[in-house]
Amino acid sequence: MRKLLGLVALLICAPALAHGPTPIKVDESIVIAADPKAVWAVAGKFDGLAKWNPDVQSVKATGGDAPGAEREVTFKKGGVLKEGLDEYDPAAFKMSWRMSDPNLDAMPVSSYTLTVTIAPASGGASLVKWYGRLYRGDTSNEPPENLNDDAARAAMSSYLHDGLQGLKQKVEGK
Repeated sequence: MRKLLGLVALLICAPALAHGPTPIKVDESIVIAADPKAVWAVAGKFDGLAKWNPDVQSVKATGGDAPGAEREVTFKKGGVLKEGLDEYDPAAFKMSWRMSDPNLDAMPVSSYTLTVTIAPASGGASLVKWYGRLYRGDTSNEPPENLNDDAARAAMSSYLHDGLQGLKQKVEGK
């Protein structure tokens, strides 16, 4: 009986000890001194990321701005990420995409989905939000430091923050 109780306890506790990674949320925003249409004219092009994100060297895209479009994003620090467009809604100033292929040299994440939205803000400005969900680069239970939750969150938050700063500079002409 004691062995049976021990086995039951092990079966109950094992799932708690062997859970994988949990989704990480990232959320960055900025106010840009321009109306949403002007901001969308820059940020709303799936192939235009390199024109305003200082971390991006180049973008090769196919499929235009239609869901199902794909792009390869080459980073200035090295590495290429492949992404696919999931949602494109110019009337709502909203665009969402996902990573198609992980590249840990480019970003220490195994997958992500990101969304950009633009909304009116006071004084004729725009509130731009760039947010998403991601998973760390190593999804094992004990990832190395460079591929853990903190590394993934820091890298993605920096990328989004830098991108929004670049978008602000591009749109405001500063």
